Amino acid sequence: MTTRSVIALWLVGIAVGFLAPQRKGTSMYKPAQKSPHVLELHGDRRVDDYFWMRERDSAPVLEFLRQENERTAEALAPVKDLENKLYTEMRARIKEDDTSVPTYDHGFYYYSRYEKGQEYPILARKKGALDASEQIILNQNVEAKGHAYFEVGAAETSPNQTILAFAADTVGRRIYTIRFKDLMTGEFLSDKIEAVTPDFVWAADNKTLFYVKQDPETLRAFQVYRYVLGQANSTQLIFEEKDDTYNVGVGVSRDGNRLYMASEKRDWSEWKILDAHKPLGQWEIFLPREKDHEYSLEDGGDRIYILTNWQAKNFRLMEAPITARSKEQWREVIPHNPKILREGVSAFNTHLVVSERENGLTQLRVMDRKSGEQRQVQFPEPVYEVEVAELPDYNSNHLRFAYESFVQPPSVFDEEFSSQSRTLRKEKEVPGYDKSLYEARRIWAKAADGAEIPISILLKKGTKLDGRNPALIYGYGSYGHSNTVNFWSSVLSLVDRGFVYAELHIRGGQEMGRDWYEKGRLKHKMNTFTDFIAGTEQLIADGYTSKQQAYMMGGSAGGLLMGAVMNMRPDLYKGVIAQVPFVDVLTTMLDESIPLTTGEYNEWGDPRKKDEYMYMRQYSPYDNVSAKNYPNIFVQTGYHDSQVQYWEPAKWVAKLRELKTDQNLLLFYTELEAGHSGASG
Repeated sequence: MTTRSVIALWLVGIAVGFLAPQRKGTSMYKPAQKSPHVLELHGDRRVDDYFWMRERDSAPVLEFLRQENERTAEALAPVKDLENKLYTEMRARIKEDDTSVPTYDHGFYYYSRYEKGQEYPILARKKGALDASEQIILNQNVEAKGHAYFEVGAAETSPNQTILAFAADTVGRRIYTIRFKDLMTGEFLSDKIEAVTPDFVWAADNKTLFYVKQDPETLRAFQVYRYVLGQANSTQLIFEEKDDTYNVGVGVSRDGNRLYMASEKRDWSEWKILDAHKPLGQWEIFLPREKDHEYSLEDGGDRIYILTNWQAKNFRLMEAPITARSKEQWREVIPHNPKILREGVSAFNTHLVVSERENGLTQLRVMDRKSGEQRQVQFPEPVYEVEVAELPDYNSNHLRFAYESFVQPPSVFDEEFSSQSRTLRKEKEVPGYDKSLYEARRIWAKAADGAEIPISILLKKGTKLDGRNPALIYGYGSYGHSNTVNFWSSVLSLVDRGFVYAELHIRGGQEMGRDWYEKGRLKHKMNTFTDFIAGTEQLIADGYTSKQQAYMMGGSAGGLLMGAVMNMRPDLYKGVIAQVPFVDVLTTMLDESIPLTTGEYNEWGDPRKKDEYMYMRQYSPYDNVSAKNYPNIFVQTGYHDSQVQYWEPAKWVAKLRELKTDQNLLLFYTELEAGHSGASG
């Protein structure tokens, strides 16, 4: 069963109301074995009967996962025809032989394309002109042969465009191997760099690569190495981040003259700079890490731009000479605005493009670097998503941006800096789609403390708001990640059948500014869950749906949201879809050997501290499962998940099966050959 089939399964589960009730006590399947494991801290004693499920690859674990997969297949067998119909619908909306907008870089036009019937993209280029002959630089379909899973995490050509370096993962645990291809001969080089992240950059000499390696157990990106092509003994550790709450990454300026290294955790940053033409040189610290100071750098050629929260909660833009190494040399370019969150900056030779978020919507601000004149790029819809598209040409005379909405398929535009003339370069073709049949709306819900929560809605035109509509309600609300209003063609199969689709922009994201994030993490985390409940109640009050027809969905940290809300208000929903759910919060955050744990203290709290432990104890989904009625539940995970270990949802499902008092469906599916993002292809 592929991930695409699983997507069809949960759509089926929703569309048929999760089938008939499950007959408790008559199942042919064995209950999960119980082996009490005592966890005691701060005077709190927890007994985990399913702690043993952490024994990866053990026979009991694999037996449990396979049994659950069989149970799911059996439960959904009666609606196999509907599953196939939905799958056919969704696939029919995908143009299989698609091509990206070409991007110009050092004399070549680069693009990716798909061929009909193939799972993976083909990376290609043309020299000098778009009508030149095509050179395939990497056919991922060829490289994927023999692998159940395949993903290229990054692919970068050397500055002189003669060597391709690419990082591939063949398991799904986000552990990559970097390989090299000579683009002049078409031959692969013998050089290989194994067990690394997909984060690497070329130096200007076309032979030196700086790459990032992760801890083999925690998977924390913590080391930067230097490697010279063709010199097997050249590998040298350049930097190691000793603080286990930080991760490290590398980057290169748009003009290729400087390399950057960033050590970052939530609220703290430290960047280093190296002349790309001197790969053996010493990296210089731009500004040492300071408590609660988060900043990022963008190279402006003759100066450097700093996006910083120093004395600016929503961030402001500063500039400084390339050689500046203290804040005394900074000059403000765009001041702080309490209503506008500055999220990113892209510097070109003549202009800056600043990505912003205002009143829950993304915006682009363009500034002339010489005159200082500024303008906001205008967009036609009330609810949409826009982001700057990557342009490697520092001397570009135009901005490229990607635009989409619930009803507008992804589109790529070029807009000239001087004339502001806009050209549509590509609108994603969606066969059979008629956007005139649908509409998007934005409504607001009031949280218990008075906060106004934005809700984005997709529905078919003419839908009556009489409370009879089924609704799929999506949420995330963590890490400052804002829900994006993207075009999602597969959800049309629900909307065409009378569903309302809604996304709740709850606290924990940054839709309404940095404070929106601050009020949804650490000791304010409960706001995330109560916001979601308030948003659901608003949808019901406005007639979009009812308790009997409301379904909620979230994944990863959004799966934690599902688990917490399900414990708090199980009466409010007909069904729950929890994908790779982070539900065993306390046990995971107390185990520093698990990937992501140490870097997450600033998000969830450090349970080694009693007050933070006790706060997390209130909402940890696994720890708060109790004997009561729950909605219908569908849970999905990946066995090789490096972010949320498979045992979290497995333990959660076992405990729910033991304690829940209803006869609703509880289905659990594990993709045994995939990780956090599901199967590849």
